[in-house]
Amino acid sequence: MREASFWRKEEGEEGLVTCVLCPQYCKIRPGRVGVCRARRNIDGRLYSLIYGEVTSFGLDPIEKKPLYHFYPGWDILSVGTRGCNLACGFCQNWHISQADAETQGLTPEGLAAAAAEYGRRRRSIGVAYTYSEPLIWYEFVVDASKLVHEKGLKNVLVTNGEINEEPLRELLPHVDAMNIDVKAFTEPFYAKVCHGKLAPVLRTAEMSRKAGCHVEITNLIIPGHNDSPDEIRKLVDWVASSLGDDTPLHFSRYFPAYRFDAPPTPVATLRVAVEMAREQLKHVYMGNVPGGEGDDTRCYRCGESLIERSGFDLVAYRVKDGRCPSCGADVHVVGAPPFQEETR
Repeated sequence: MREASFWRKEEGEEGLVTCVLCPQYCKIRPGRVGVCRARRNIDGRLYSLIYGEVTSFGLDPIEKKPLYHFYPGWDILSVGTRGCNLACGFCQNWHISQADAETQGLTPEGLAAAAAEYGRRRRSIGVAYTYSEPLIWYEFVVDASKLVHEKGLKNVLVTNGEINEEPLRELLPHVDAMNIDVKAFTEPFYAKVCHGKLAPVLRTAEMSRKAGCHVEITNLIIPGHNDSPDEIRKLVDWVASSLGDDTPLHFSRYFPAYRFDAPPTPVATLRVAVEMAREQLKHVYMGNVPGGEGDDTRCYRCGESLIERSGFDLVAYRVKDGRCPSCGADVHVVGAPPFQEETR
């Protein structure tokens, strides 16, 4: 265990503390845990139960996060722990986020050393904190990400964005890229389906982009819940106005999982969302669609094929000096692929 960051003692009840890491603001009595089940009050002090505890560890393509405009074609060492500060009824990784999954021990020093070794032996750029919610792993992520940076490597968060402003400010200098899951664009959806709040997620994205962190947004479209044209339009308007029209937006297809058994999202629904988004945004994608439809990057100005993907593999990269080779349009991509030739 490790004493937690960002908590305070409460007056009026002996031993009561409030966790102020995320917008849940859990009031926790001695012996109890917060919503995330990862932070426990022990004798009036708050401790992280998951510091150095890992459920999942493996090498993934960066495109799997999904990050399409951050070091395309590279791999990244991906690690995760158990627990989450949301309780989404459609969670794909519920067996680690909503259950007490088995863990193995790993120190920040061990993770940084492993990342450096993968960087030498494989096309790996650093560490992605992913699978469950990395923000509740805050203390470990901060310590590990500092060491990963010291190795000259990158840190990536795949996150729901539910974190308070002060801890986010302390974390941001150590994070190079995020994929933030905006689960819907209404507060009632967040309250009823996810047991969380939308506003802090938007603030996280806006603060991160302003701080110079590379940000991509994912929105899982669920039929009958967050698929109305009006809601999609509001999401697109926010991305364009608050994050910038070069921010990649990924619309992902829902499949039944955990407590949701509704049929999968019709591909036609995603196509409509993509067309709406492309009226304002330069880079819009579809995920979980058969045949890889919506995976490739095309020039928003002339339609030239710039980055071709097959599944999570990069098969062609034609961006030249950050521009479309045909019309010269700026293409926002951080980092070059690990190969120089046009295709592999």
